[in-house]
Amino acid sequence: MKEMTLYEKVANDMSHLIDSGTFSPGDRIPSVRSLNRQMRVSIATVMEAYRLLEDKGLIECRPQSGYYVLSATPRKGAEIELSKPSSRPSTVTVSDLVMMILKDSGNPKLVQLGAAVPNPELLPADRINRAMAAVTRRHGIKNISYEFVAGYDGLRTQIARRALTAGYTITPDDVIITSGCQEAIVLALRVICRPGDTVAVESPTYYNFLQAIEMMGLKALEIPTHPRDGISVDTLRYAIEHNRISACLCITSFNNPLGSCMPDLKKKELVDLLASHDIPLIEDDIYGDISFSGQRPKAAKAFDKKDNVILCSSFSKTIAPGYRIGWTAPGRFRREIERMKSVTNLAAATPQQLALAEFLANGGYDHHLRKIRRIYARHVHLMSESVIRHFPEGTKVSRPAGGYVLWVELPGGIDCLEMYERAVKKGISFAPGPIFSPRQKYRHFLRLNAATWTDDVQAAIKTLGAMAGRKAR
Repeated sequence: MKEMTLYEKVANDMSHLIDSGTFSPGDRIPSVRSLNRQMRVSIATVMEAYRLLEDKGLIECRPQSGYYVLSATPRKGAEIELSKPSSRPSTVTVSDLVMMILKDSGNPKLVQLGAAVPNPELLPADRINRAMAAVTRRHGIKNISYEFVAGYDGLRTQIARRALTAGYTITPDDVIITSGCQEAIVLALRVICRPGDTVAVESPTYYNFLQAIEMMGLKALEIPTHPRDGISVDTLRYAIEHNRISACLCITSFNNPLGSCMPDLKKKELVDLLASHDIPLIEDDIYGDISFSGQRPKAAKAFDKKDNVILCSSFSKTIAPGYRIGWTAPGRFRREIERMKSVTNLAAATPQQLALAEFLANGGYDHHLRKIRRIYARHVHLMSESVIRHFPEGTKVSRPAGGYVLWVELPGGIDCLEMYERAVKKGISFAPGPIFSPRQKYRHFLRLNAATWTDDVQAAIKTLGAMAGRKAR
């Protein structure tokens, strides 16, 4: 095991003091110079230690004031348990419900806690707009021409370079640009599956996955998923032995809605299990860059020895959701996915590809990620604490280590679909639990978007808590 550096030891000591309650949320911790004297280490060491604690979302620096605690161990008993879905494949019936929720998500009169969209104030609007202006001037005709099927080679090169941060190596030729991550997922499902086939999914899982499965006439087999460690590989192994499964679709790093992140060993176990049965893994890695720690988790693709993982991602959660630029590294399915894309939409939009390539090539993306990771960690913590404070006794909240969504379990007897109707009348939207299950389970669960933390959002959480409290009595 790698020996800790001095600054890591200092950070570990301070983390222990925070976890033990010696320093509580909102407390000011010792200044850099104070800790430098107390621990007899250099100022540079303390600065590195505090930077590491910031990356983990434990503290924040307030200009002219010092460092303050953000995060502490959540209230005992408040963590959500392993899900317990049905062990049989089922048809999916969520589209009508999802479309209703999506319609409300576009209503500017509502406080939007439903759609998992990034905080617009944290998007690098000025830099990406300058990049767009630069490529428009420079490329002329190319800017308004097709970048057929695979996409712009400059962007594919940048994606291949960044793959190293997620633990795997690919070449630009291994990448296909898509119109968002969802198109990459749909292309993979269409290539692998036929109507009536079964797809293994996490439970709960992202509702747009379920919509795609429903529209293609496929069946979904829900696999129990832990809010910390992700999908149960043991249960998946049993399911494979007793069902004919055509594909497995997972968000292995910061699942939506749970926020779970599979440890490396479990990712390897998952990849090896599926490869041994020749079942493709469709991996959505869209939240992988938004890790609250300083370490970006490896993608499951990093453990793929047989080109059996179709990795899908995009820049929608970190740079420009409106650009609708995603990508896939489909391994041995590249030829089939290229053909499917050629008859689906032929090519992704060219100007956006050029601008993103320019933005990534000019550097600064990692600095941008460090900034938004700290802020999202703070917002998730603040919303989690607010939910525990204002929602009825017995409420449980997920503890994500990345992304920006929270999965909330309310006391039994509360129907979140009924609560949703009342919330919309009060000017608030959220994502009710049933849309995250093919059988519309999780009726007393809801997902909240914690990307933005404002007075209006804080008031909305308090209102939702009061609604749930009245129903719980």
